[in-house]
Amino acid sequence: MTTTTPETVDSAGKRFWWQHLTAYHWFVFIVASAAWFFDCLDQRIFSLARIPALASLMHQAKGAVDVQSNGKIVTACFLIGWGIGGLTFGSLGDKFGRSRMLAVSILTYASFTSLCFFAATWQQFAAFRFLTGLGIGGVFGLAVALIAETVPTIARPHALGLLQVLSTFGNLTSALVNFEIGTHFPPDRAWRWMFLAGAAPALLVIVATRFVREPERWLELKRAGLLPKGGPFAPYRQLFGDPRWRRNVVVGALIASTGVVGLWAIGEYATDLQANIFGRYYRAQGVADVNAQVERARTIAFVLNQLGAGLGMWLFTKIAATAGRRPAFLLGFSSALVVTVLVYWKMNTPTDAYWMMTLMGVAQLSVFAGFSIYLPELFGSSVRSTGTSFCYNLGRFAAAGGSFFSFILSAHVFARFAHGDRTSPLPLRYSAMTMCAIFLIGLATLPFAPETKGQPLPE
Repeated sequence: MTTTTPETVDSAGKRFWWQHLTAYHWFVFIVASAAWFFDCLDQRIFSLARIPALASLMHQAKGAVDVQSNGKIVTACFLIGWGIGGLTFGSLGDKFGRSRMLAVSILTYASFTSLCFFAATWQQFAAFRFLTGLGIGGVFGLAVALIAETVPTIARPHALGLLQVLSTFGNLTSALVNFEIGTHFPPDRAWRWMFLAGAAPALLVIVATRFVREPERWLELKRAGLLPKGGPFAPYRQLFGDPRWRRNVVVGALIASTGVVGLWAIGEYATDLQANIFGRYYRAQGVADVNAQVERARTIAFVLNQLGAGLGMWLFTKIAATAGRRPAFLLGFSSALVVTVLVYWKMNTPTDAYWMMTLMGVAQLSVFAGFSIYLPELFGSSVRSTGTSFCYNLGRFAAAGGSFFSFILSAHVFARFAHGDRTSPLPLRYSAMTMCAIFLIGLATLPFAPETKGQPLPE
């Protein structure tokens, strides 16, 4: 049942938010959502194929400490590229148009993720993931700005929340791609074909370039000569030069960084923990084909995690529209802190993972709906893409730093708890639990965050 709130129905109380959308509104929503869908597909292909790729390129076992450690380094390189791409394309979107730059972003990540197929060393693999990150980083801010400025105000939070809910289908599709390719290619080759599948998003470039118009808000500023003047990074001068936007940048960046670090520097490695503990579990059970059972259990856990993510994002959107953005973030960060610690502390069997990963999906990924809803509400039209992308993608640098810090924790600080066992899961467990302190930063920022529920986009 849909809750009837001021942000759900119009002033006459007769129409729900989706009834305010025209055919063109839906078209823009579909194109932007498809861009984010393939973006998320690429992200999760990397999550699933990262360790198999490194194990193959380094000629070591998947559970080897060196493979696990380099996995964090490659992830950090990916996140750094992601952050640079987001900061760059966000500014270019305000300067040259959201639709045009969205097409360039898609083409960039589709091209370079395909090149991972040809990686011959783990260093080449890391370089290709860095370049892929450049394109992936640009999509979120551009897609969110495009939707926020195109759909009616009453539909905005729901459409943006739904954008994130639908992103889980990209994540789930990656599991299907992993399964299908895994049945046709040997493990040391399957990961290559998974990355080659990343070329599919290039088809979106044609649609985005030819049929999606720039938002009228942006075109009005262009006609009036009010877009930031100067080089491609001129929007940053306006963003940081205005005290109102500058304050919102700090708030938005801290909130977004909390969620991004929580996912990419902590939650991201849950699948590596599963590979380790599932292998130990099935070997202890005397299972014949341990690797097949491990991959099956990891796939089930991943699917349940993404179903939980979709539920969490939907719940966040409802709470944000009903109670406000700040209460929704408060609930999201609090639950993410508790659940993530529980998962890394107590997950020991596939059965544990099935319900724990579902809960972690609900908790950790719920706030990502908040980023798409809240961040564009903090900035004016001339700097909306820049501000949104800056806040969201600054978290990539924080997550990259978090990955390096997690590497230090697991490889050095907590390595002694492995007691000489180089495949022990204890260093990974303890480093992840320590990293969960990041959620406290998001909670501490909320009292300073402006509440934007029911307000029009700032101009």
